Amino acid sequence: MAMTIPFRGRTAFITGASRGIGKAIALRLATEGANVVVTGKTVEPHRTLPGTIHTAVDEIRAAGGSAIAIPMDVRDEAQVETAVNRAIDRFGRIDIVVNNASAISLTGTAATPMKRFDLMHQVNVRGTYLCTQKCLPHLKRAVGAHVLNVAPPLNFTPRWFAPHAAYSISKYGMSLCVLGMAEEFRSDRIAVNALWPRTIIDTAALGLVPGVDRSRARTPAIMADAACEILTRDPISCTGRFFVDEDVLREVGVTDFSPYRADPSSREELLDDLFL
Repeated sequence: MAMTIPFRGRTAFITGASRGIGKAIALRLATEGANVVVTGKTVEPHRTLPGTIHTAVDEIRAAGGSAIAIPMDVRDEAQVETAVNRAIDRFGRIDIVVNNASAISLTGTAATPMKRFDLMHQVNVRGTYLCTQKCLPHLKRAVGAHVLNVAPPLNFTPRWFAPHAAYSISKYGMSLCVLGMAEEFRSDRIAVNALWPRTIIDTAALGLVPGVDRSRARTPAIMADAACEILTRDPISCTGRFFVDEDVLREVGVTDFSPYRADPSSREELLDDLFL
């Protein structure tokens, strides 16, 4: 059996961690003993979206974890470099990178302004590439180094492109980073994997999708638990894989997924996420 690597003493650099899946992963890793670098653009309270990087760190510290909040726009190379340097100044190492930050617009070609197209590609693909690149020198010195992209399994079925080509191309760009970087960094013993939810997840981003019934969603906790399981694995034997949250947890014996329901009282069938 492949070895597992504990979190205590390791440092996780997480993008888009002020709310949703990113914050849930940050909280979960911190409770397991990891130092967490919470990055994101939201420094002041947003008029509609909950949470900031500072409130996320407050929650982590209240739960007994160790964390630092660093303002960062994943589109800005200088800001990413500064954030990485600050993380090293504070914790001395980066062992884990979670590329969670993402922009979404489920619109067709004619209905997607180029400004929105650019945003999705700059955040989703370029941001993932940039953050991984800037953390790479530190990952090469780490023990149990992991990069985890919140990105879908590669599935080039036309139905996943026709309704929202711009978004699909940007998310699959994150997946292609896994495909290439896993092999590129294999000799450096750096794992690069993807994680995607089986069902829709009740996050602020879900509110941007019109007509979605949140009672048919799961909470971000399922992604956090699955990420935690992946990130303890030996990077030599666990790399280049496209994980689905439910499958990861089933592998380790979870059979009851009802605690993850966003609405425990709902009897509605859960709604599958995109790309599966």
